[in-house]
Amino acid sequence: MTDAAGWVAACAADALQPEELRRFDHGGRTFVIARSSEGDYFAVDGHCSHEKVHLADGIVDGHIIECPKHFGTFDYRTGEARALPACIDLRSYEVKVEQNTVFIRI
Repeated sequence: MTDAAGWVAACAADALQPEELRRFDHGGRTFVIARSSEGDYFAVDGHCSHEKVHLADGIVDGHIIECPKHFGTFDYRTGEARALPACIDLRSYEVKVEQNTVFIRI
């Protein structure tokens, strides 16, 4: 459920380990939630902008998500496409953590 400000609960904060990804579907859209090794949380579109593959199935290396299909990469902090064949940035979303719940602003 989305509140009036656009915040929606995505997952439990402690369910996500550092450098781990979590798929989150809401309102017909897919997002990916990432937790950095520093303990910060981030959210970006959940499909690769190259061929719509689920990025939650990808590999995390530092702050980079590698798409599992053609190995394009994205910086999950900003959504920036970093390596071909990915050349279109992902949209990133504001994230907050309250009472052990990760919320994203859609």
